[in-house]
Amino acid sequence: MLVDADFDVMIVGAGPAGSTAAIMLAQAGWRVAVIEKQNFPRRKVCGECIAPSNLPLLDAMGIGEAVRLLAGPPLRCIALMVGDQTIHADFPRYEGLHSWGVALGREYLDTLLLDQAKKLGVSVFQPWTATKLQGDWHGHRCRVKKIHSHDTMVLAAPILIDAHGSWEQSKISDGEQARRVREDDLLAFKANFTQGGLDTGVLPVFAFPGGYGGMVVGDHATTTLAFCIRRDRLTRCRRSSRAGMLAAEAALNHVAGSCLGVHAMLKGAQRNGTWLAAGPLRPGIHMGRQAPGVFVVGNAAGEAHPIIGEGMSMAFQSAALLASMLAPHFAKRNDATFLHTLQRDYARAWRAHFVSRIRLAAVFAQVAMRPEWVGWILPLLKRYPQLLTQAARWSDKVRDAPTIASTMMSAVGDPIS
Repeated sequence: MLVDADFDVMIVGAGPAGSTAAIMLAQAGWRVAVIEKQNFPRRKVCGECIAPSNLPLLDAMGIGEAVRLLAGPPLRCIALMVGDQTIHADFPRYEGLHSWGVALGREYLDTLLLDQAKKLGVSVFQPWTATKLQGDWHGHRCRVKKIHSHDTMVLAAPILIDAHGSWEQSKISDGEQARRVREDDLLAFKANFTQGGLDTGVLPVFAFPGGYGGMVVGDHATTTLAFCIRRDRLTRCRRSSRAGMLAAEAALNHVAGSCLGVHAMLKGAQRNGTWLAAGPLRPGIHMGRQAPGVFVVGNAAGEAHPIIGEGMSMAFQSAALLASMLAPHFAKRNDATFLHTLQRDYARAWRAHFVSRIRLAAVFAQVAMRPEWVGWILPLLKRYPQLLTQAARWSDKVRDAPTIASTMMSAVGDPIS
C-alpha cells in the first residue's frame, strides 16, 4: 500500500482509552493519529462513574477542571438494593486532592478528551474506519475509509494501539474469535431520567434475578440507570410483556418489580431521550497473543463485569500505563527487539494491575444475578454495612493509577533502558 501520511503511533478508537493514550504520547512529543468511526458527541451504554483515583490523571491530561465543572455531585455513598432491602455505606475516601468520584456522560467526557488531543496536535480521522492492516515488527500500514464516503487513505506508523471498545470486533488484535449466541450472554441497557427520586452523591447497585445494575445522578441533574440482563431472562421478560413493548422496557419492568428500591427511585421520573442497548458483554481477560508491534488498551485488553464500575478506570489506567512505558523511548519506536520486549513487559504489568479487578467483578456479578445468594449475606451486610465500603476498596476505587516507576519496578523488574 502506498502511504499517504506517516506517524509515530496509530490508535484505533477514540474513547477514554484511545484518547488517553493519544494525549499522553502527544504530550511527550510523538506524532499521533487517532482513527474513530463514530461522530462525537455520542451517548453510549456506560455507568458514567469516574473513580477519584482517575481525577489526578485527568488533571495531568489538562481536562480535570472541565470534567469537574460538568460532572454531577461527588459520590460519597454506596448502596446495595436487593428485593425490598436497601443498605447504605460510605464510599472509601481517596487520599488525594480530590477525595470522591463523580459521574459524567460519555457524550461530554469523550468529547473533552478528543478535543484535548486535537489541541496537542493529534491527527484525528473521524468518522473513519480501519479497513485493512499490514504490518510486522518493522512497522504498520493501515488503510482507512471515511464513513459514508469513498475517500480512503493509507496511514503508516511503527506502533499500533488497539483501543476498540466494548461489543466491537477487532480487525487488529490476534485471538478475537466470533462468539456464538448463548443463553447466558449479558445484554446491556441504559437510559437517562429527570425528576427521579435518587439522592445526589449516592451510587446504588441493585441485584435482580438474571442481572444487576446501578444508578447515579450525574451532569445536569440527570439520573442514569444502566443494567445488564441475561439473554434467557430477557426472553422470558418479553414473553410476559404486552406485544410491541421495547425489550428495554420489558426488562425494566422485571428490574423494578424485583427491586423495590429501583421502583421507588423511578417513581415520577421522566425518561430523557431513547434507550440505548448493546451487547453481549465480553467480560474477561483479552490480553492474549498480540500481533507484532500492536498493543491493546481498555476493553480490547480486558473487561470487568460493570457491577464494580471499573470500566472507565481500566480504560484510563491501561492507556496511561502503556503510554508511560512507551513515551520515554521515542528513539526506539522502530526497534523491533525493543518493541517485542515492551509488548511482553506491558502485558505482565497490565495483568499485575487489572486481573484482580476482573476476577473480583466476576464473583460479585455471579452472586448479584442470584438474589437468593445475596439473601444469605444480607443479614451480615445490614449489621456491618462497612463491608460494602471494603468491597469498593477491594475493587480498586481508591487505588492510584499505575505509573512507569511503580509498574515497571514492581511487576517487571528493572526498567527498560
